[in-house]
Amino acid sequence: MTNTWKCDLCGYVHNGEQAPPFCPVCGADISHFSRLEIRASASPKPAAEAWQCRICDHIVQGQAAPEFCPICGAAAALFHPYTAMAATAASADVRKLVILGAGIAGLTAAEEARRLSDEVQITLVSREKTLPYYRLNLTRFLAGEVAEEDLLIQHQDWFDSRRIAYLAGEALAIDRDDRKVTLRDGSQLDFDRLILANGAHPFIPPVPGSNREGVMVLRTLENAREMIGYLQPKCRAVCIGGGLLGLECAWAMRKRGADVTVLEGFDWLLPRQLPPAAADLLLAHLREKGMTIECGIQVKEFPGDEAVRGVLLEDGREFPADLVILATGVRPNSHLARECGLKVNKGVIVNDRLFTSDERILAAGDVTEHQGRLYGIWPASYAQGLVAGANAVGGSLEFPGIPMTNRIKVLDVDLFSIGQILAIDASTRLHEVQEDDGYRGLACHDGQVVGAALYGDMQLMGPLREAVEQGKRIQELTDLFEFFPGLQKMAD
Repeated sequence: MTNTWKCDLCGYVHNGEQAPPFCPVCGADISHFSRLEIRASASPKPAAEAWQCRICDHIVQGQAAPEFCPICGAAAALFHPYTAMAATAASADVRKLVILGAGIAGLTAAEEARRLSDEVQITLVSREKTLPYYRLNLTRFLAGEVAEEDLLIQHQDWFDSRRIAYLAGEALAIDRDDRKVTLRDGSQLDFDRLILANGAHPFIPPVPGSNREGVMVLRTLENAREMIGYLQPKCRAVCIGGGLLGLECAWAMRKRGADVTVLEGFDWLLPRQLPPAAADLLLAHLREKGMTIECGIQVKEFPGDEAVRGVLLEDGREFPADLVILATGVRPNSHLARECGLKVNKGVIVNDRLFTSDERILAAGDVTEHQGRLYGIWPASYAQGLVAGANAVGGSLEFPGIPMTNRIKVLDVDLFSIGQILAIDASTRLHEVQEDDGYRGLACHDGQVVGAALYGDMQLMGPLREAVEQGKRIQELTDLFEFFPGLQKMAD
């Protein structure tokens, strides 16, 4: 797929011969778009003749299951056929496709499945009552920058014209033997293929008082609506988490007139995207904008009665609060997969073609774990949805993985990072340059480039991205020697 583009700032994905002049989600211009590669395999890989123990997952080659597992001793009845890659059924064998989850992964899967198969019956099940919307834009909606109707990705006539049944409901159980999904209202959906695209849920830290009124998360449109109800002028809001979502929430609430405090457990902001020196620049900038920010804190309690009244820290300080926002990360919604016996680690484990340990079930988006990685970003969810939708009806696509790059904008500051951005051992050297309120950093491990970060000036983003993705040696960075004093000495 060569005509797919992603916005490097917000993650929006666009299909077309060229990238759009402007991102319809965040407004970034065409220079912020890059290609999103999704690879088609030449042919389905052959299935291996093997058996896997349901108890310890040990794999034994052979035409039949062994009498006993050589690892844990489980009997032959506890083995099931195993293939390194699930077989692909012809599209004619797939008459009913059920997709759980109507985020970008599920929506893309439904669209691609319909594009490749005119006959398959497609049902898209969503836990939310509203039609699919741009989750990326919830903080802009919270800030009052976009209206609710502008959040929708597709309207009902889009589903009708493509004969995709959109069903509001919650899946409670999956019967893999009878191939049925049971919903909360008691109804059941039959499937020949099932795609799990049921996303992730916010992590709620085990802090006393986290269930009080006014302690919230921002994950859904309903969350945003409820939050806006609290945001009267001079509302005292505390955001727990100084990552990207936490900072975006804080700024959105400030635009609504709230007095906002950000509390971060790490010693610096954006710990996944920035090294400490760059984060210090961001902290100073945000404080100049009037934001109250504390790093390196530990929350002890959210005191109050029925409603929260503040945030109490372990050091005894208390910040008054009418509203507390938890922006402390997400966890995959893997409970359905676990309960029906699919292989799950942190997320639902999938292969390159996004099949789970059951050849009738695929997974895509935030619920998945691919090659040991949880992505949690829009471009990966889109790409996985496309691959899963195609392969569910007999296609042969592979998800190649996506480099973990971060090109973001916090207020009016451009930031970029890729790869390892911290010197985590003695073999890693972090070359840092700070000048004119800007920062550039380059991480090298045993003479090989492993990561980079920029704050402010983005002119080196392309060369740094290329150096990390290609694993270049310091000797190959002659064009960067003038920007990182000391590199040439190491190369000699």
